[in-house]
Order: sequence, then structure tokens, then C-alpha cells
Amino acid sequence: MQITDVRVRKVAKEGKLKAVVSITMDEEFVVHDIKVIEGEKGLFIAMPSKKAVDGEYRDIAHPINSGTREKIQSIILENYEKVLEEAPEEAVI
Repeated sequence: MQITDVRVRKVAKEGKLKAVVSITMDEEFVVHDIKVIEGEKGLFIAMPSKKAVDGEYRDIAHPINSGTREKIQSIILENYEKVLEEAPEEAVI
């Protein structure tokens, strides 16, 4: 699996949510609404999720193993940093 496109939309408001990202895999499959979040230990990604009837949030789409998750997170955070370098003061959302 290759991530062939990454689209980063920075968030304008203050808070832990820094960006919302869409990735395309193998130019054939897209996952929208991946969040870039500022945590206590730095930036991380949260996969798209939905609130269930019991009040818990469950991922709608997610990697099956930690290696794939790390690969996706690394590529997303790398692209997020590039967007910050290009226009650090501008916000899209």
C-alpha cells in the first residue's frame, strides 16, 4: 500500500485539534477526517470515528496493525509540518 496523496486542512481555532487530513491510498481509496491532535507527548493522529449508542467513539476506518498506523502517522505529520512551513499564520478551516 502506498499513500499517493495527502491533503491537510489546518484548523483556525485554538485547541488541541490542529488539522483535518484526507489520504489517498494507491490512487484508489480515500480516507477523510483523520485528525492531527496536539497531545501531552506531541502530535498524533486520530482516525475518523463515530459516536456509538453507548456513548463510546469507535473508529470508522483504521489500520489493522501498528506498523501501518506508524507509517500513516509519519506521512501525515510530515505533510502537516510542510504546510506549517509554507504558511504558518494562515488557517484554512
